[in-house]
Amino acid sequence: MFFKRRRTPVRIETPKPTPPVRRLWTDSLGSVATRSIQIIAIVLLAAGVIWGLRTLTLVVIPVLLALILACAFEPLMRALRSRGIGSMPATLIVLALIVVGLGLVGWLIVSAVRSQWDELYQQASEGVQRVLAWAQTGPFHIDEQQFQEWINQATDFLTSAQFGSGALAGVGAVTDFVTGLVLMVVVLFFFLKDGPEIWEFLRRPFTGEWHARARRAGSTTVNTFGAYIRGTATVAAVDAVGIGIGLAILQVPLWPALAVLVFVLAFIPIVGAVLAGVLAALVALVANGLVTALIVVGIIVVVNQLEGNFLQPVLMGRALKLHSLVILVALTIGTVTGGIVGAVLAVPLTAVAWGIVKVWDGPDLPARWARRKDVEARA
Repeated sequence: MFFKRRRTPVRIETPKPTPPVRRLWTDSLGSVATRSIQIIAIVLLAAGVIWGLRTLTLVVIPVLLALILACAFEPLMRALRSRGIGSMPATLIVLALIVVGLGLVGWLIVSAVRSQWDELYQQASEGVQRVLAWAQTGPFHIDEQQFQEWINQATDFLTSAQFGSGALAGVGAVTDFVTGLVLMVVVLFFFLKDGPEIWEFLRRPFTGEWHARARRAGSTTVNTFGAYIRGTATVAAVDAVGIGIGLAILQVPLWPALAVLVFVLAFIPIVGAVLAGVLAALVALVANGLVTALIVVGIIVVVNQLEGNFLQPVLMGRALKLHSLVILVALTIGTVTGGIVGAVLAVPLTAVAWGIVKVWDGPDLPARWARRKDVEARA
């Protein structure tokens, strides 16, 4: 006797209707709104971080400068330790070299200005008188009464309370500078002496892949900062020597100070070279005339072309090469958020950020969004 197996009916579950409120966030407009909220949250977070950094500028900037200097002198520290010199003596030697170098730069500028200030002041006065005479007889036809009104306005400003408050603010800025300098030296001492131990302590919360990623980020930061600063310093020194020799041959006043200024401003890419050239040309124009100023401009253009086409690719390598548009945007953001110091720090920080992106998923494997198609296919 056979029994027929009863077939169990197949239940077809109908999907539950999506609540109206949820549908508002799942359609195309809802997706755009969700993405917009995420972008706004990121922008608010970035604004909060920038506000916090600007509030703590007196701490953040000295620490960043100390970190960059420590990375730049890390090969020297490693060489001293490999020769059997202890950590403390090696740190004191490197720190003394840094302090002496910075002091020498300041002394060269101050001594050059003091030794030739009287001559430059006299030549500048004569140049201003020539400019005023040309303005009165030239196409502008500015009369002497108008000049006297401008002089009176300048005198009123210099004797006003606004100028006095500005002078007091200048005194406060000097105090902040001295405080930041002392803090930078102290932090630099500990970075040089205990840098690897400090970084190892900061990596303790990470495990697994994130620990390896933090190790790669730290090595990239040290290598990028060091290569950038050492390469920029070498290029700046070549620029200063070349332009300084040209100014000395042309007998331009304050040529030692101008050469040192070229060295300092070379740490601001693109803008620094232009500003140094303008200052040197103005001094040559006031002191030596138009022909000498044009020759100075030609010398600066030739030196900058040699720097950009030969020195930077060789000394700094293609790994640190950033597009000019990226440099300009970074300089603008750095200047707006941190002034001159922000402009100096903007490009090396951008180079470090890009270097970390390139080793995010491996020693030679960038983050997924930054990979090329062929690299993505191999991965």
